Amino acid sequence: MNAAVLEKEKVSITEAAPGKIGAEVRGWDVTTFTKDSPEMEMLRQLIYENKVVVIRGQYDITEQEQVNFANAVGRPQVYFQANYHHPDYPEIFVSNNLNEDGQKFGVSGTGRYWHTDCSFEKHPLSFTSVRPIFFPKSARETSYIDMARVYRELPDDLRRYVDGAMAMQEAWPRYKVQACDIDRSIEEIIENFKAECPPMAHPAVIEHPVTGEKILYISSGFTSGLVGLSHEENERVMKALFAFVEQPKYVHTHIWEDGDLIIWDNRPLIHKGSKAKSGEKSRMYRIGIYDELPFYVGINQ
Repeated sequence: MNAAVLEKEKVSITEAAPGKIGAEVRGWDVTTFTKDSPEMEMLRQLIYENKVVVIRGQYDITEQEQVNFANAVGRPQVYFQANYHHPDYPEIFVSNNLNEDGQKFGVSGTGRYWHTDCSFEKHPLSFTSVRPIFFPKSARETSYIDMARVYRELPDDLRRYVDGAMAMQEAWPRYKVQACDIDRSIEEIIENFKAECPPMAHPAVIEHPVTGEKILYISSGFTSGLVGLSHEENERVMKALFAFVEQPKYVHTHIWEDGDLIIWDNRPLIHKGSKAKSGEKSRMYRIGIYDELPFYVGINQ
């Protein structure tokens, strides 16, 4: 389907070049999609093969239409922390630094570190779909790293640590303090959050259930170490792994345009948002989507 153009429907699909990631679609109206739409199977194929897909020209989509699209793709997630929820649509995770009618709305400054969404949960999130509402002038980028490529190119001295190992994923260092935390100690806040979202171990190398690719499943945002290594050895090994993973040659950056809607596969990709300057408004609506497949080969649904 590389660089395919579907003239009859005035739809153009440009897939990633060999060894790269990222497909672009023009001419779709996602507000018309249903689970049975012929475009849906095409979209899923594009996601699995290209890892991230940008659908251009999706202007003025309502919140309900975004939720409907997520339902067409799979099963929308309702994030476990309610302070991230849109007040009327709990499926929508709101990243926002602009209050609504003087009231706090969503959470600001999310995802400015390398991570894969919900790797710290027992059943990690299959897809992430994002639609910007307001763009900051200074920060219009989301960056991605293909961890399947990283694993293929991983040197033997690092590969021996991750093959067959379990990696501990922890969310507590990224916890956003809430109003209900007033008068709590830092220790109490951390322990309460760990009880709500306990550390979770997943294989450091996973196999994709569709493509069969082997993927290095770690990130500097959520992975605290490899099970079985001493603290000192974990410090050394993780520092070396993250330095290798985050090399500029592996980074694919999407520059957002008005009307973009992006959807990506969390299995092979880690991602990082950009940071807006102080005083610039920014709002993005995210919906996590489960594709109803095992997240990786061997995990129980």
